[in-house]
Amino acid sequence: MDGTLFQTNKILEISLKETFDHLRMLNLWEKETPIEKYREIMGVPLPVVWETLLPDHKNIVREQANDFFHEKLITHINEGNGALYPHVVEVFNLLKNNGCSIFIASNGQIEYLQAIVRHYHLDRWVTETFSIQQIQSQNKGDLVQTIVKKYTIEKGAVIGDRLSDINAAKSNGLMAIGCNFDFAQEDELAQADIKIDSLLELRMIVEKLSCKA
Repeated sequence: MDGTLFQTNKILEISLKETFDHLRMLNLWEKETPIEKYREIMGVPLPVVWETLLPDHKNIVREQANDFFHEKLITHINEGNGALYPHVVEVFNLLKNNGCSIFIASNGQIEYLQAIVRHYHLDRWVTETFSIQQIQSQNKGDLVQTIVKKYTIEKGAVIGDRLSDINAAKSNGLMAIGCNFDFAQEDELAQADIKIDSLLELRMIVEKLSCKA
């Protein structure tokens, strides 16, 4: 979802700033908002996010910060401050017309993902949305494996912008398509089977996948 379908950067910085302003108000933070640090670790499970951003704080503070952060994210989504990446709708139509089933596998929280799906009516194309919260291991490879088993998928691809997406594809015998978008890192994308700079490039890839619903 983040950095592949949804332009998280449009609401990320303001939501993170609001969260750390809240922490400052509670006298729990004095430094600058660690926006760059968050950008570096985009794609990791949420517990790792807050352990990294708040390394010297107790878990209860991290949990409260995460809850506040997600409230702000969802508010901005509902207010229309975010956006899908260019050509998402066009590509989704293309995939569905070619008999492909579409799933979202994300490290995002369930309520956050549901807000995006609802606001942009993604359920018109997406068969099911899966959150890392649904599996105990907090590993995206295991999350994708859940989808593969549930829907008996024999051929397909994982399309994403971070190493966790690429590894999830390879651990499940799927094609890894790396998106060179906002949060992508070159050394991670180098490990993908294919790198794309625009979702429109999926046009040529779809035929090779020979997807079946």
